[in-house]
Amino acid sequence: QVQLVESGGGLVQAGGSLRLSCAASGSIFSINAMGWYRQAPGKQRELVATITSGGSTNYADSVKGRFTISRDNAKNTVYLQMNSLKPEDTAVYYCAADLRPTAWAKIGRYWGQGTQVTVSS
Repeated sequence: QVQLVESGGGLVQAGGSLRLSCAASGSIFSINAMGWYRQAPGKQRELVATITSGGSTNYADSVKGRFTISRDNAKNTVYLQMNSLKPEDTAVYYCAADLRPTAWAKIGRYWGQGTQVTVSS
């Protein structure tokens, strides 16, 4: 069984910073891409940033230059450093991992439970 556990959310003032972490554990043979998504009230879930196993990154235009995604492959952990936070960044942030639980299994996308980020103006 695979688990993704996020941490690091909270309440911060506009202009502040937060760092999210997400650790994958359980039956994991290999992990391809990992990423962060967010969902604000009344809105659809949207991509924030992704990172491949080789370290290639992709960001939503709204966070470029402010957020940085990184990962520690040895720890099966992905991070999201969020700087210059804005009230519009307020959302539940979810991590996702495209992984293979066993050598013979298909790659599937697994999700964390989400962590709330609230940015006050």
